[in-house]
Amino acid sequence: MNQTTNFSPYQKLVVALLALTQFTVILDFMIVSPLGDMLMKSLTINPQQFGLIVSAYAFSAGISGLLTSGFADRFDRKKLLVFFYGGFIIGTACCGIANTYHMLVAARIVTGLFGGVISSISMAIVTDLFPMQQRGRVMGFLQMGFGASQVLGIPISLYLANAWGWEAPFLLVVGLAVIIMLLIVVRIQPVTAHLALQHDKSALIHLWHTLTKGNYAIGFATTAMLSIGGFMMMPFGSAYAINNLHITQQQLPLLFIVAGIGTLIVMPQIGKLSDKMDRFTITSMATLLMIILVAIYTHLPPVPLYTVITINVLMMAAIMGRSVPAMALITSVPDMADRGAFMSINSSLQQIAGGIAAAFAGMIVVQKTKTSPLENFDLVGYVAIVVSLCCLMLLGRVSKMVKTKLTPAL
Repeated sequence: MNQTTNFSPYQKLVVALLALTQFTVILDFMIVSPLGDMLMKSLTINPQQFGLIVSAYAFSAGISGLLTSGFADRFDRKKLLVFFYGGFIIGTACCGIANTYHMLVAARIVTGLFGGVISSISMAIVTDLFPMQQRGRVMGFLQMGFGASQVLGIPISLYLANAWGWEAPFLLVVGLAVIIMLLIVVRIQPVTAHLALQHDKSALIHLWHTLTKGNYAIGFATTAMLSIGGFMMMPFGSAYAINNLHITQQQLPLLFIVAGIGTLIVMPQIGKLSDKMDRFTITSMATLLMIILVAIYTHLPPVPLYTVITINVLMMAAIMGRSVPAMALITSVPDMADRGAFMSINSSLQQIAGGIAAAFAGMIVVQKTKTSPLENFDLVGYVAIVVSLCCLMLLGRVSKMVKTKLTPAL
């Protein structure tokens, strides 16, 4: 393995393709939130039903990850990526042709069953191909998929949705994903080094072995808290902006473009910092900034567009700024032989936690009519703040474990 701090040409190719893969998966997941107001009006559904649309994907993704986690270290990681990415494409296509609430929920379940595993496979590939001193930057580039989905994917998708209906963005994702999958098949080499380290007799034993390691449980709990705190407000972001802050559907793409540009600028810089500074310190600072901004944003009256944009840029940078150093720490917890299973379980818990956050937020938020303001959104913000503080305490324990683990190698 290359121990220098510079990426080889092949490593750059892997990062680019994994980032593009993440872009499509994140866009498929993220576009549901900006389409929230449009979906609720078009399908005549309430906030609780919309929360179920979001959580249906998350819960199915979590269940899928748990079911496949025992097998995650048993196969070539490239083959697993291609298989699940293909299923994700089929599920997203079903979303694009759904015309009722129940059909859309079913399509989101199918998409989640396949799409929810892709991130864990990507993370396992990263930990196999990149040494510890490079992973912060790699995580930063992969997290750029979030910013890119806001800068390019979500605004374009919203324009398409305004012109041809909410189904159009899903069909856009399908077209992009097909091209990316072909590039993965042709250009990525097999990832099989982990196969020589397997000693368990069965996938079920391997899963149990990974689940019952005490140190791993702390990493799992940290990831769950990280997901809940960061995702609690997200599903109703567009509905809150439109109905409470009086942002129009036409202004919404600009809001996501600017927030996405800010994320694209911030993420690589945080990735570099997390390879040079203490990662727990960076996460702590980002968490403090997030808490302040969430408290402000959830109590805003109708304000000018530039004010909403400014607060959104800073808040999203803080939320995403927590995840890069935190995930770089968490990915260092498992041993190499357990990485695939650990990442799969970790991703499952992340998805399930996100589903719980969406469903819980849907039960808190109330909207009396299709155009009335959302009520109790500030309570959602308070819950996100408390959960984020709990996450920070757990991450402190993870940081100590990782430092202890790396000490003998120094």
